[in-house]
Amino acid sequence: MEPSVNLDSELAELVDGTLNLGGRSASFNATTPLHGALPELDSMGVVSLIAALEERFGIAIDDGEIDGSVFQTFGTLVEFVTRKLAA
Repeated sequence: MEPSVNLDSELAELVDGTLNLGGRSASFNATTPLHGALPELDSMGVVSLIAALEERFGIAIDDGEIDGSVFQTFGTLVEFVTRKLAA
């Protein structure tokens, strides 16, 4: 399933706002590294982002679904949210 441009934009805005990136997400693409590249994406940032994803997209994310691969790149995060929305 190919993620929509609208989902990419919405997710980039959500990440930017949740992590207070000051507009840096505008340049995100599928290969943009997240975990380890964004100091704001620490353990509390991950928790905040998960809560924001659940609220914005109306999805439930179980602890067992989350590992480092979800936040490896912006593309892996988009793929995760796309799968959750399709479930």
